[in-house]
Amino acid sequence: MPHATGTLARRAGHHVRTSLFTQVLIALVLGVLVGRLWPAAGSSLQPLGDGFVRLIKAMIAPLVFCVVVAGITKAGDLKAFGRIGVKALLWFEVATSIALVVGLLAANVFTPGAGMHIDPASLDKGAVAAKTGGGQLPSAAQFVLESLPHSAVGAFAENSLLQVLVLACLVGAALLHLGQKKVPQILPLIEQAQDVVFTVVGFIMKLAPLAVLGATAHLVGEYGLGAMATYGKLIAVCYGVALAFLVLLAGALKAVTGLSLWKFVRYTREELLLALGTGSSETVMPRMMQKLRAAGCRDDAVGLVLPTGYSFNLDGASIYLSIGTLFIAQAIGVDLTLGQQVTVVLVLMLTSKGMAGVPGSAFLALSATASALGVIPAAAVALLLGVDRIMDSMRVATNLLGNCVAVFAVSRWEGALDRVTAKKVLNGEHPAAAPADGPAEQDRVHRRAEPVPEPPKQAVAEPGTATPPRDV
Repeated sequence: MPHATGTLARRAGHHVRTSLFTQVLIALVLGVLVGRLWPAAGSSLQPLGDGFVRLIKAMIAPLVFCVVVAGITKAGDLKAFGRIGVKALLWFEVATSIALVVGLLAANVFTPGAGMHIDPASLDKGAVAAKTGGGQLPSAAQFVLESLPHSAVGAFAENSLLQVLVLACLVGAALLHLGQKKVPQILPLIEQAQDVVFTVVGFIMKLAPLAVLGATAHLVGEYGLGAMATYGKLIAVCYGVALAFLVLLAGALKAVTGLSLWKFVRYTREELLLALGTGSSETVMPRMMQKLRAAGCRDDAVGLVLPTGYSFNLDGASIYLSIGTLFIAQAIGVDLTLGQQVTVVLVLMLTSKGMAGVPGSAFLALSATASALGVIPAAAVALLLGVDRIMDSMRVATNLLGNCVAVFAVSRWEGALDRVTAKKVLNGEHPAAAPADGPAEQDRVHRRAEPVPEPPKQAVAEPGTATPPRDV
């Protein structure tokens, strides 16, 4: 019996040391306990999460650039890349519109703000301005203009994904135009740089449990668990609608590709748990890109659709904004007509596209919607300040899964999806489905599983004859 107990303990210890999912789950539980028992100490741990997010963000721009350039060059068809972009935008618009409509329907049915009888005059008018830092969402023209880089270095320095995508498309197009004969060393250099970035990401991921511990402890210590009771109905409606929307996404994924969303969730459980723990989907973008490529999606589709979705496909945010708008109206006793609710959908369809990277963007979008309606005081938006951080988990999970489903769907639509490989990976039958220490290590394991071709035999020149030329 002691021997069996020791063996079990060793296995458990080995599992904890090697499983990122287990490490993050333990860190999540510890974060809740620290924040609940020692709120002041929990609040002071925020730098752990913020530092991890900064390190990951530093790698995203070069990674997106390398993946997109390599994807365009390998595909050898710039028109196909353009088609992927158009189909992705079409998918994004349909998905976010459905999310907005489903959110409005649920808010009308369950009325999460009914009976609160809040007087807008009693709310702090400056609270929303303090949350947003006095910023504002860009207009449509400004959004398009800011997507164009004013400096090649600035796009990377500011970590602007859309600007990096534009640069990557230009570089990829130039490489296709010049051909491998004129620039034979560029593509191998970009692929080597990509390997380096993935390796660095693997190093940073070692810190993921600490990041989750710090972020969770700060959340619980700063906001407490009291908001769960005060806004219980709103939280339940938002999370319930997000779950229903994911069921719709699962059906769409199955119909378009024949793949299972549940199996994909199981395949990416480490990334999803990390995104939930840190409250940021950007922290897992590098690993998601690697896993999507390993699951049969072509490089150019992954490199374009996933990063673009971070700006255009905010399904979770759309659900939250639509429900939040009606919650505010119901809480202050304003009954919105059908025409006003249609206005809510139209305004949010526009404002949600410029939310990425803007501090307090959800409150800016809600304020813009309230101004467009003309019947909700701007100060009433402050009602959601106490619950906004709790909604991060819902928004992050829904946004992330929505973007990944878009990658699979658009890849299938464009013929850039290897469904045989995808099914094997999601079923756990492929080596790439069992990641090692990091994305780079996973890629090395996959390469080791492939047979290594024997080097071609070189002709030996006879004495006095010229050396025969080699094929390059």
